[in-house]
Amino acid sequence: MLLAWLSFSPSVAGAQSTYTFETGEPQDTVNQFSRRLPWLAAGGATLYVGGLALLNQAWYSEKERTSFHWFNDAHEWKQLDKAGHLWGAFHESRVLVDLLRKAAVPEKKAIWYGGALGFVLQTPIEYFDGRSPEYGASLSDIAANAAGSLLVISQQLAWGENRITPKYSFHRTRYAALRPNVLGKGLSEEFLKDYNGHTYWLSVDLTKFLPKESRFPKWLNPAVGLGAEEMVYNDAEANRAIGLEAYRQYYLSVDLNWKAIPTHSKFLRSAFYVLSIFKFPTPALEYNRRKGFKAHALYF
Repeated sequence: MLLAWLSFSPSVAGAQSTYTFETGEPQDTVNQFSRRLPWLAAGGATLYVGGLALLNQAWYSEKERTSFHWFNDAHEWKQLDKAGHLWGAFHESRVLVDLLRKAAVPEKKAIWYGGALGFVLQTPIEYFDGRSPEYGASLSDIAANAAGSLLVISQQLAWGENRITPKYSFHRTRYAALRPNVLGKGLSEEFLKDYNGHTYWLSVDLTKFLPKESRFPKWLNPAVGLGAEEMVYNDAEANRAIGLEAYRQYYLSVDLNWKAIPTHSKFLRSAFYVLSIFKFPTPALEYNRRKGFKAHALYF
């Protein structure tokens, strides 16, 4: 869902508060954007619906449909899928808050409406899951969507900006080949489906919490991450039957703060806005219960 929606984000990237609202926008620029807002909204809605169609084709097309039903999957995939829902809802809310603020919507309305719409946009995935015989609509997924949107709303109300940003990184693993119908066939599907290669991060804009005279680099964020491996089946016994046992991984790393890179280029601002959903590859320290601490010279 997020990947489809963010195809629209370059057109609103200039709305990022770090680039525009802290320095002020000329009134004629705001007025021009407000006049374009209906067209941008229509274009965004079209891309959003197209993104849903692509998601449906990539994830559900080979599966039969059933009547809508619920399923408790809170214990599955070491909760990495929940982290993905939070990540997606956060960035959809982020885009919408910035878009409404850019259109001169009153501050608190922009925050509450944009944040809530991010949750609304992310939630239709539950309808697809609810019609799939292998899944089911999930209350814990909906809760994770709400948490992502609330993370935007709470930060915007408290600080007028996002200082803690969920991010995503991916690397290919050997596990997808063991069950490609579920974990993906090829890079594009594994990027969405193989949770063994997913890592979700919280990247902290530390300089916003430090005194102004601090010399800590503005472009460098500390980041903590969560991953997991050996997840081929949800059922622990099925995993053990093929010699695997799922386990979590915890990471400490640094991240590139794209917002802190000064530029007058609209193209680069748009690129930085989109890139800020991903964790920049850097060295990382991993801890897991199997092998203890492990250093990665460059972690994706």
